[in-house]
Amino acid sequence: MIPATGIYIAITATIFLILAIRVIMYRRRKKIGLGDDGDKGLMKRMRAHANLVEYAPIALIMLAALEMNGAPKALIHVLGLTFVVGRILHAYGFSARPPKMKLRQLGIALNIGMIAFAISALVAASII
Repeated sequence: MIPATGIYIAITATIFLILAIRVIMYRRRKKIGLGDDGDKGLMKRMRAHANLVEYAPIALIMLAALEMNGAPKALIHVLGLTFVVGRILHAYGFSARPPKMKLRQLGIALNIGMIAFAISALVAASII
């Protein structure tokens, strides 16, 4: 069982739905059915959503693997919160007008740091 990770899977799925709904609503408002039609507003929304889709699977798999390997719950929560805060900062920074590049960068740095730390912890757990 991975109850702590489950919380972060649910939160990430909620963020996923919010970002997907933003794309759908924009498409309907602008009547863009397929592709992006060169619309920068739609491109931004699509990329904010796609970026989550690119990072979430590996981050959540790493979190689950740590929990299944007996990592302390506090570590799971620190890493899970780091990932979620990073995703929120990135999405907000990406979607803001004008874009807030510092928030995007901080969000991605938190996500990359979380994944890198999780890799290190899994490797250490497997050789110790």
